[in-house]
Amino acid sequence: MDMIKQAAKYGVVGAGNTILSLVIIWVMTKKLGCTEAFSNFTGYFIGLINSFFLNRKWTFNSTGNVFGSAVKFFLVFAVCYLLQLGVLLLLNRYCPQNPPLYSLFEPMLKIFKIDTLFYIQLLSMVVYTAVNFLINKYYTFKK
Repeated sequence: MDMIKQAAKYGVVGAGNTILSLVIIWVMTKKLGCTEAFSNFTGYFIGLINSFFLNRKWTFNSTGNVFGSAVKFFLVFAVCYLLQLGVLLLLNRYCPQNPPLYSLFEPMLKIFKIDTLFYIQLLSMVVYTAVNFLINKYYTFKK
C-alpha cells in the first residue's frame, strides 16, 4: 500500500511540475519576451528543482543528506531521460506503424486522433516515469 500511496504522490508532484513549468515558459516567452529555448530550459529546470524538494519530503519522506540526494536525483533524471529518448528512437525506427500494445488501445487512440508517433512518445514517457519513480524510491530517497 505504501508503494501505491507514494506513486500517487509522485504523480501529483509530476502533474504539478508540468503545470508550473508550462506557466513559467508561457510567462517568460509571452510576457517577458525571452527566447523559447531559454524559457524552456528555465521552466524545466525550476520544475526539476521543485520536483526534487517535493518528492524528497512529501512523496518519499527522506531524511538523507540533501546534497547527496540532489546529486543522485539529477543523475537519475539524466539516466532516465536518456532511457526515454532511447525507447522513443528505437520504437520510431523499428516499429513506427505498429508499436507495442498499440492495437489494444487503438479504438481509444483513434477517438482522440492520437497517431502512432505521439503514442510512441507517450509510451516512452511511461517508461521514463516508472523507472524514474523506482530508482528514486530505492536509490535516491531510500533514507
